[in-house]
Amino acid sequence: MVQTPPPVRLDGRSERSRATRARVVAAASDLFVREGYSATSIEALARAAGVGAQTVYYGFGSKKGVLTACLGAAIGDEGLRAVPVLERPTARAILAEPDPDLRLFRQVRATADVLGRASGLLDVARAAAAVDPDLAALWEDYDAERRVVLRALVGSLAREGSLRPGLAPVAATDAAAVVLGPETWSALVTHRGWRALEWARWAHRQLAAELLGRLPDDARP
Repeated sequence: MVQTPPPVRLDGRSERSRATRARVVAAASDLFVREGYSATSIEALARAAGVGAQTVYYGFGSKKGVLTACLGAAIGDEGLRAVPVLERPTARAILAEPDPDLRLFRQVRATADVLGRASGLLDVARAAAAVDPDLAALWEDYDAERRVVLRALVGSLAREGSLRPGLAPVAATDAAAVVLGPETWSALVTHRGWRALEWARWAHRQLAAELLGRLPDDARP
């Protein structure tokens, strides 16, 4: 009989450290979105979190480290950074879906979940990347990871013969990256007031038409 290992118990210091980290991430996420990356100092976010600036430097190393942690928490991959992106549970579940249209729908839904939580911080990172080389590298890493997933998605469609005839995988990946990009979400949801469900249905229709050459079933939940 397989024995289930007992849950890991944190000592008091570890619990306090984790709680402090979560408090800094929450305070910094709010400040970055409201004030912008450049306008938010380590001292300001330390005050907002109720800790000393040295605590922030010790826990995160730099302001970039704080933003990286904020993005990881919002995206939901903070504990998965050492796991290759295609081996993470969400990507594995999407790529394992046998129906191509439903596979696209699952990718859209997963993207909507992430952007619903992280779009504000992604806007901050994208804007800061234009003037800060360190943030440019952070943004490029995020964009590269999402393109890995989209290339795998398009590759799965191509291998099974579901990709629209005449559409090159590179062009299909680029199209998916635009439709599912944080810039598109920001333009339609943040600035135009679309509901997340409206965006998801629109994105699914665009991907089904462009990648599969047909319209999806709009009755999907």
